[in-house]
Amino acid sequence: MRVLTGIQPSGTLHIGNYFGAMKPMIDMMNNTDNEIFCFIADYHALTSIRDPKQLRENITNTILDWVACGLDPDKITFYVQSDIPEVQELAWLLHTICPMGLLERGVAYRDKVENGVNAHSGLFNYPVLMAADILMVQADIVPVGKDQKQHIEIARDLAIKFNYEYGELFTLPEGKIEKSLATLPGIDGRKMSKSYKNTIPLFAEESVIKKQIMSIVTSSLGVDEKKDPDSCNVFALYKVFASEEEQATLAKKYTDGGMGYGEAKKILLEKVIKYFTPMWEKRKELIHQPDLIKNIRKSGVEKVRPFAQKVINQAKEKVGIL
Repeated sequence: MRVLTGIQPSGTLHIGNYFGAMKPMIDMMNNTDNEIFCFIADYHALTSIRDPKQLRENITNTILDWVACGLDPDKITFYVQSDIPEVQELAWLLHTICPMGLLERGVAYRDKVENGVNAHSGLFNYPVLMAADILMVQADIVPVGKDQKQHIEIARDLAIKFNYEYGELFTLPEGKIEKSLATLPGIDGRKMSKSYKNTIPLFAEESVIKKQIMSIVTSSLGVDEKKDPDSCNVFALYKVFASEEEQATLAKKYTDGGMGYGEAKKILLEKVIKYFTPMWEKRKELIHQPDLIKNIRKSGVEKVRPFAQKVINQAKEKVGIL
């Protein structure tokens, strides 16, 4: 089974990135039945970043973050999107068969625009480039959050349309929806996203992480009042770190009353620190390996480009330009 995931180097990674994309991929990495492709989506990041220096730093930091979190470049195919030019060639071929209506119905695009993100064609056409990422490596499975489900459906629709018009070539991808993590809330209650500036960073000073956690929006119920854990952003985040027994214990404190939201936030903070401390320590070690980034990118190109060249040449031949 070939599995693909990607993440934008659009800033400091947050715990939503970790639980939504990184952890599922790292867990699958150790399953010998899976062939894992993982990439840094720097072309996608251009929809939001206009600072070249910042983007270069983000790419480096994202690679370090992934490796610190447990990704092993020797066990998977790990690469940077822009190192594989065939992806853009395939994206254009897909553009020529993509109905406008398919993109106009894009929920993620409309959601970003409604939340103040500047609209431009790169953002509008994002799903086509994402489809090219997926179809280029002939991915069977793409782990995504619920909000990305439509993008996988678009990639599948384009694969079906291409195969119908030009002959069988592309594998039809399936989205593996991480249901329990798809709606991981940010500190304001909306989906945790860099676009909304509501994240809890994955690699930051402990004081910064504490500030964000203590800023999580909660209801105005007092300490002595009974509370509903299932409607609380703090508890929603706690669940991804805690065992079922620990969840039940904290939930009882909510429903019994006598616990303020400040105490719940401190309990969450302790969990976050304990969980991520080994990764923080490993990252500090990685920054002292100057050739690490160069070697990882070189290895990625050597693994992916021959495969990508074969796929794009087959696609070009089918459409009649080769």
